[in-house]
Amino acid sequence: MMANLFDQFMSPTYLGMPLIVFALGLPWILWPSPSTRWLNNRLITLQSWFLNRFTQQLLLPINTGGHKWALILASLMAFLLSMNLLGLLPYTFTPTTQLSLNMGLAVPFWLATVIIGMRNQPTAALGHLLPEGTPTPLIPVLIVIETISLFIRPLALGVRLTANLTAGHLLIQLIATAAFTLMTTMTTVALLTTSILFLLTLLEIAVAMIQAYVFVLLLSL
Repeated sequence: MMANLFDQFMSPTYLGMPLIVFALGLPWILWPSPSTRWLNNRLITLQSWFLNRFTQQLLLPINTGGHKWALILASLMAFLLSMNLLGLLPYTFTPTTQLSLNMGLAVPFWLATVIIGMRNQPTAALGHLLPEGTPTPLIPVLIVIETISLFIRPLALGVRLTANLTAGHLLIQLIATAAFTLMTTMTTVALLTTSILFLLTLLEIAVAMIQAYVFVLLLSL
């Protein structure tokens, strides 16, 4: 039993080498490379169907000029989805529970959207800082508020992903510890707790997929 529940979120090391490096590289190894043949196996066909459907759904609210981002956004979605789901396996480490990694993904993409918006459509980009029809006395206050909200956006992206995954892992750890402790004294309660743990695990699988989608969707918007 761990002395601290948050020890599970520490990056493990083996022979002095941080295993987070292997955790970041593993998703790219597991995803098979698509081939140029007309007929593929079921795994590659399912992978291609998933990526196509996700890309179509993601690009619906984006104009044609933004479709050039399809490859990098779909790759980011596959990367986050793989890491979130692999982190639910026993004896694994979830890199997306680290705020530094999530901020390292959110800040460059957010900064790229801001810079491209300022370069291509500076009037429209600056117009978002002041809603139309604002009373004159409120103009300076709203500009400051909108500017602060603009700079907080990458922090909110990183914290949202980190907090949701961390809370789920902590709940699984707490309920699993309770079920293991009650197994010898209160078997019925332990079995009920185990069933709750199973349902919570299913919920965490859904959360892992939804949070990856929400992260990429908010970046694209």
